[in-house]
Amino acid sequence: MAKNILIVDDSSIMRKMLVKIFEEAGHNIVGMASSGAEAIELYKELNPDLVTMDITMRGMDGLTAAREIIEADNSARVLILSNLDEDKYKDEVQRIGAIGLANKHNADQILKLVGE
Repeated sequence: MAKNILIVDDSSIMRKMLVKIFEEAGHNIVGMASSGAEAIELYKELNPDLVTMDITMRGMDGLTAAREIIEADNSARVLILSNLDEDKYKDEVQRIGAIGLANKHNADQILKLVGE
């Protein structure tokens, strides 16, 4: 089933790559943000089925933004994406209630978690 997705990443190249992955899989991109604060505002406005959230961004980082989104809406589904050491962030991702953590460059892993 197609999902409405909000993509959050400070890299425009990464946002474009994620758009391609999701659109080719039949999902809809309803918005894109380049910061955690922008993500929170767009989440409230767009009410997407899923948010993909980069961890490291200027200003508010992705884990903080994800935590705020989930605290405001306990039905929010946030997938954390990173190039960083996944083991380092795994516990925090679970603690804030995100649906999972995936490597940005692993399209199969991302799509598997989106489908859950």
